Amino acid sequence: MSTGILEGIVEKRRRRILREGHSLGVQIPAERRVPLVSFGREPCIICEIKRSSPSRGGINPSLDPVRQAGLYADAGVLSVSVLTEEDYFSGSLLDLMAVKETFPQLSVLRKEFILDGEDLEISFRAGADAVLLIASLLDADTLVELYQKTCALGMDALVEVHSIEDVVKARHLRPRFTGINSRDLRSFRTDLLLPLQLAESIDWDTKLIFESGISRGEDVRIARESGFTGVLIGETAVRYPERLGELAAAAGTGPENSVFWKHLARRRADHPQRPLVKVCGITSREDALLADSLRADLLGFVFADSPRRADSDFVRNLRPTWALKVGVVVSESGQDGRRRLPGEVEELLDEGYLDAVQFHGDEEPGECAGLAFPYYKAVRVGSQKDLEAARTFRSPRVLMDARAEGMRGGSGVRISSHLVRRAAETGPLWIAGGINCENVLEIVRDFNPELIDLSSGIEAEAGKKDPEKLKRLFELLDGRME
Repeated sequence: MSTGILEGIVEKRRRRILREGHSLGVQIPAERRVPLVSFGREPCIICEIKRSSPSRGGINPSLDPVRQAGLYADAGVLSVSVLTEEDYFSGSLLDLMAVKETFPQLSVLRKEFILDGEDLEISFRAGADAVLLIASLLDADTLVELYQKTCALGMDALVEVHSIEDVVKARHLRPRFTGINSRDLRSFRTDLLLPLQLAESIDWDTKLIFESGISRGEDVRIARESGFTGVLIGETAVRYPERLGELAAAAGTGPENSVFWKHLARRRADHPQRPLVKVCGITSREDALLADSLRADLLGFVFADSPRRADSDFVRNLRPTWALKVGVVVSESGQDGRRRLPGEVEELLDEGYLDAVQFHGDEEPGECAGLAFPYYKAVRVGSQKDLEAARTFRSPRVLMDARAEGMRGGSGVRISSHLVRRAAETGPLWIAGGINCENVLEIVRDFNPELIDLSSGIEAEAGKKDPEKLKRLFELLDGRME
C-alpha cells in the first residue's frame, strides 16, 4: 500500500483507540484462556482471514472467520493470520478470539498495526500466539521495546521489513521470524522478486516469511528455492480455497536447488542502472565464453527447429562463470494431446546443466510449471490482445517478443512503441525483438526495461555472433552506468 494510505490507516487507528481503548470496544478476557502454540510450524504456510483490503476493496465481506479457519485446518494449515483492523480490512478482535477458541491447536497471528505495549497485552489476552510488528511504522527504540515485550509475554513476533532501513532496525533484534512483503509501498504493486532482493541484506539466523503476492503453488516453490522458510497467503486463500491443497503441498516440499530467480533478483538490486542482458541463439563455445566474460546475465540456447539450434553436449560441457543458462523451447503435443518438453532439455534441466527454460511456443498458463521449473514464458506481441494474454501467465516475468509471421523468434523485428509502453505500465519489462547496438540506448532510455534479449541484432550470420558487436553492446550499456 502507498505510504499515504499506510499513514492514514495508522492515524485512524490512533483515533479509534482514543475513543474505544486498545480493546476497540470488544470485551477481552482478563486473563488468557487458550493455550500458547508455537508459530511457524512446518509446513510453514500462514493463511489469512480478512474481508477487505485497501488495495483490493471488498474480498469477502460476509466471510465467517471460524468457517474459513476450518477450511485452512482441513487443508493441513497450522498457522492462521487474522486481520483485526476495522476501517480498512473490516476485521475485529472478535474474529481472532472466535478462531482461537474454536481451533486452539492452530497458531494464530494477530495482523494489526501494533503501536504500543498495551496492544500487545490485549493481543495476548485475546488469544494471539504471535503478532506482526511492521518495522517501517516504528522507530528503532519502539521496535526493540515491543519485540522484547512480545517475547516476555511468550508470543512470537513476525517482524516485517520493506526496505534496507527496516533491515537495519531489525538487525539489532535478530528476530526469529522476519517477513518480507512483496507489495511495493510506493507503486502499490506486488512483485515476487522484491522479497528475493531484500532477503540478500538479511545476515542473521532467521526464518524468512514471504508475504503477499502468492497465488499458486509455483509461487510458493520460488519462495522456497530462494531461501524462504514459509509463506503468508492473503487474498488467494480467501478467494480460492480450492487452491489450499496445492499451496500447502508446495509449502511442504523441501527447498529446491535452483538459484535462477534469486540470482536475477540479486543482480538487478546490485546494478539497477543497467538492464539484465540475455544473449540468445548461441551455438559456439567462443560466443558463449565471450558473452560470459562481458557479464551477460543469461545465455540462451535454442532447442527448436532453427538455424540457431544448440547441441545438448555443447551445453552440457559449457561452464560459464557468471551467466545463467536458459533452454529456449517450443513444446509439442504428443499423441495423447499432452504437451511435453523435448527429452534433451528435460535431461539438461534435471542434471543441472540448464538453470531455467524459456517457453516460446503455444503453451497455456496452467501447463508451464508442470513441464519445466524454473521457467518463464515468452509471448509474441503484435496487438493489445497479445498483451492481455501475456498477463495470464504465472511466471514472475514474461518476455515480450515481436510477432513476426512464420517465426518464433530471432526475426529482427521490433514491437511497436505504443505496445511496449503499455507493457511497461503493468510491471518490470522484459523485451526482445530487433535490439542492436544502434537502438539499445534509445530502448533503455524510453522504456527502462529490466531485461533485454538480443539475438540477430548482434550476429555476423544466423547462429554466429559478431564479437565486435557484442563488445560494443556492453560498452554502450556499461558506459551508461558511469
